[in-house]
Amino acid sequence: MGDKKNVYVIGHKNPDTDSICAAISYAYLKNEIAARDGLDYFYIPARNGHVNEETQFVLKHFDVPQPLYLTDIRPQVLDIEIRKTAGISADLSLKKAWDIMRTSRIVSLPILDNEELAGIITVGDIAYSDMDVYDNMILSKAGTSYKNIVETIDGEMVVGDMDGNFDEGHVLIAAANPDMMEDIIEPYDMVILGNRYESQLCAIEMEAQCIIVCMGAPVSKTIRKLAKERGCRIIVSPYDTYIVARLINHSMPVRYFMTTENLTTFRTVDFVDDIQEIMAKKRFRDFPIVDTQNKYVGMISRRNLLDLDRKRIILVDHNEKTQAVDGFEEADILEIIDHHRLGNLETNAPLFFRNQPVGCTSTIVTQMYMENDISIPPYIAGLMCSAIISDTLMFRSPTCTAIDRLIAEKLAGIAEIDIEDYAKNMFDAGSNLTAKSAKEIFYQDFKKFNDNKINFGVGQISAMNKEQLSACKEKLLTYMAEVKDSYKLDMLFFMLTDILTESTELLLLGDMCKEVLEGAFPVKVEGTSVELPGVVSRKKQLIPAILGQLPK
Repeated sequence: MGDKKNVYVIGHKNPDTDSICAAISYAYLKNEIAARDGLDYFYIPARNGHVNEETQFVLKHFDVPQPLYLTDIRPQVLDIEIRKTAGISADLSLKKAWDIMRTSRIVSLPILDNEELAGIITVGDIAYSDMDVYDNMILSKAGTSYKNIVETIDGEMVVGDMDGNFDEGHVLIAAANPDMMEDIIEPYDMVILGNRYESQLCAIEMEAQCIIVCMGAPVSKTIRKLAKERGCRIIVSPYDTYIVARLINHSMPVRYFMTTENLTTFRTVDFVDDIQEIMAKKRFRDFPIVDTQNKYVGMISRRNLLDLDRKRIILVDHNEKTQAVDGFEEADILEIIDHHRLGNLETNAPLFFRNQPVGCTSTIVTQMYMENDISIPPYIAGLMCSAIISDTLMFRSPTCTAIDRLIAEKLAGIAEIDIEDYAKNMFDAGSNLTAKSAKEIFYQDFKKFNDNKINFGVGQISAMNKEQLSACKEKLLTYMAEVKDSYKLDMLFFMLTDILTESTELLLLGDMCKEVLEGAFPVKVEGTSVELPGVVSRKKQLIPAILGQLPK
């Protein structure tokens, strides 16, 4: 089998404990099933927002890392088939670069420096180097290594060594007689010549730093001895003078011709939507890709976009557009596991959809472990039990069913936790409000609603400690005025829910609040708050009651 196909299991935006724990637990279940059945998939738990304090407590208690942070599921560069074109050193010769491009049938080569992209050399750059080079000092200006020179002309260094560069002097062809050569050759020059003893002797005596003997001609012992004494290298090439003169410029390092500035590069995490327009404008054949550490990864072309691999996702604990991860329309949704009302999310193809009227998604996931005969590890049992406790407010919420409680108790046994003691610690961690600002408390769980052009918002925090709830009341009321003006709300409510007494103190702000609440509940509203005994669920108890009082 080839590389496994990644599937991301992800909950809703601003995730709660069930959203996080269901993603982790369902990903584990799917991986166990895939391993058992030989399926070519790997399931990765993900989250779509910050992990709140309650969930942090749960993950820490069972020593489980936070899921992958994923806020946009649109295709990224890493989802494209990236061509693994090997990078080359900036010291490599133009000829070697050309040979690589011709053999691999590519038109661009990345130049690397310690795995980082230093530049790009293209077939066009090599062609321009051939057409534009007229200066006989270009070889030394480019700092061409002797190694490159010997390799390019298929030569042999018979005097001297391969270390060092030709970085000073001209390149000359010894076509004239020795008398004229004395006026032409300068110290440090490189001289291309034949097998004439007199020309070789003249070049060495004029302090040339290198002579190239063509046609594979033998070099006499006298010339070799003199060259060694004068520090002059001798290279013998099998080619004639014309071929050597043509080839030698190809020995220059790509460093001298590569493009280093204003490179159009993309990162593996860039979204395809964002790079398509740039690729269309630049019209290059290939574009280099780097990772988040700026290390070179490979090359892509516009053609690679045709084989784009859409991300695969499984949604847990939600099935509405507004709650789904950004870019879900461009992903393949394989499954939805949820316990909420049916929303407005559409898919491109049929999928596995499981929705049950229970109090928690993790209740459904636990049932799927049992149905597939997959054993539940203690830490997974702890996560799913925590999710049920959280979503059902320790079985006090009207959303809780008998199956939720039965499964939670079974999971608690596997995880070896006492539900009441554990729940108190978990809720205390989530409602540690003393050190938090009003803004931090307010946005832990806040949603906006609109009905018949009336805008209102409802926030909620739950705790098993009445004193903590009371302590943050005043700062919340002050902050609510700012929120109401910011969102242009007609009404604003905030639920301070006491889990133990199964009641809520409702903070309120807005001219319509008194009339709406007195019509919805048997209460008398005076001031900025009202007690609502037996009300703990925003979704099932408060919102329907408010909506029932709004004008139609």
